[in-house]
Amino acid sequence: MAPHANGSANGNGVAPAANAKELFVVNSPNVTYTDDAIKSTYTYRTTKVKKADGKYVAEPFETVYDFKTERKVGKVGLMLVGWGGNNGSTVTAGIIANRENISWESREGKRSPNYFGSVIMGSTVKLGTDAETGEEVYIPFHDALPMVHPNDLVLGGWDINSMNLADAMDRAGVLEPDLKRKVRPMMEGLVPLPSIYYPDFIAANQGDRANNLVKGTKQEHLEHIRKDIREFKEKNALDKVIVLWTANTERYAEIIPGVNDTAENLLKAIETGHDEVSPSTVFAVASILEGVPFINGSPQNTFVPGAISLAEKHNAFIGGDDFKSGQTKMKSALVDFLINAGIKLTSIASFNFLGNNDGLNLNAPQQFRSKEISKSNVVDDMVAANSILYEKDEHPDHTVVIKYMPAVGDHKRAMDEYYGEIFMGGHQSISMTNICEDSLLASPLIIDLCLVAELMTRVSYKANSSTGAATKDYKGFHSVLSILSYMLKAPCTPPGTPVVNSLYKQRACMNNIFRACVGLSPESDMTLEHKLF
Repeated sequence: MAPHANGSANGNGVAPAANAKELFVVNSPNVTYTDDAIKSTYTYRTTKVKKADGKYVAEPFETVYDFKTERKVGKVGLMLVGWGGNNGSTVTAGIIANRENISWESREGKRSPNYFGSVIMGSTVKLGTDAETGEEVYIPFHDALPMVHPNDLVLGGWDINSMNLADAMDRAGVLEPDLKRKVRPMMEGLVPLPSIYYPDFIAANQGDRANNLVKGTKQEHLEHIRKDIREFKEKNALDKVIVLWTANTERYAEIIPGVNDTAENLLKAIETGHDEVSPSTVFAVASILEGVPFINGSPQNTFVPGAISLAEKHNAFIGGDDFKSGQTKMKSALVDFLINAGIKLTSIASFNFLGNNDGLNLNAPQQFRSKEISKSNVVDDMVAANSILYEKDEHPDHTVVIKYMPAVGDHKRAMDEYYGEIFMGGHQSISMTNICEDSLLASPLIIDLCLVAELMTRVSYKANSSTGAATKDYKGFHSVLSILSYMLKAPCTPPGTPVVNSLYKQRACMNNIFRACVGLSPESDMTLEHKLF
């Protein structure tokens, strides 16, 4: 595999000696390396099931695809909506510290910068087994395909508050004092662009912050944001831009026929300034029309049907919703484990206490409702998958409580109780307390979402000629990037596609799509080489 270098392939698909500095190559007739791309032929195997005469009939099914991954990453910019918030200032300081290799003193001693908490930068994937010893070989996830390094990202964005990023970092109260002191000179000159503010969509307690606003109508706001994206790209000589919403949670927008149900109606609603068009949807539409990926890191329904339709029409990528960081990630993992172990969860009670600005905004009922929905739906597909434990439409009781408690700041307290039925009428209770530094968990997710979204702009596929239905041209994945689901509480999926919340399945999906791009089969974990004699 050749993540970064140039060179042509020889006859057996192995990259030439000029690429020896790269981590790995795939030696297969199904893989070809060129100066521009990695091309692979991949057989996707699944099972189709039909019901006949009271029984299921399972039929193995194969589809052959040709994948192409462009090798040139280029120069990438990340524009954050809510750049001056806790997440925006924290991820900016973290990238600067990593890029400049800035160490700092803490109460526990000297600390060095890292990307812990990022699945792409901080975890590994299995490549295969050693041909001589049989031991498993792992590589950094980031090296599985050519990907942008977060140190190379050019950062920018918008905020309804005009505070520079250095002062915003102090206001957030997330990072160690010595680290803030050292990165401050590189952040004082970073000032967010004016943003758009519709008071009806966020809590009234955010009004005091709103001093950095774009004036005009919603149509003028749309054109202004589009212009900001173009100018940011041109000023920084960027090849690509990713836009990501890490601003306040909005209330849910009402879905109204004739207003936001189709692409045409949504554009008309913006033009006429309809009240049910939210700021995040305006940013999404601006990004779609500029052909740049837009990711929603908050729980509101930014992607109304008209926004999804518009993205499909323009072949633009969108992804969301809501960063999956602390409590919800633990819930996804634990519920997946318990239900797969045959334990019937009957109730889940989740309590959250947080004192940052996100908690202040969520103090308002309509904004809390957006978060409650995204947190409550994360177990649905796991429950639906087990018809032994749960009858149709049966669900565990699931309660989510969020309370604003200023004293805890960004150190969120999340407490969960899982109550379930076990063998012969018995019961099991699991209580968990998760004290998590909210922005230090969310910031790596911003990086992951950006890196994977950028990669997907360079991956395309087509049906192989062996299928008898070959397509002439390569095409990109569906506009709704469900591959991002591992990092999101309420994954947005293409219309008619089932939502997957199982953490294991989400991670395996991302890993196996990466493997398909280099012509490798999914990891089965059967290890038959160690079981058969």
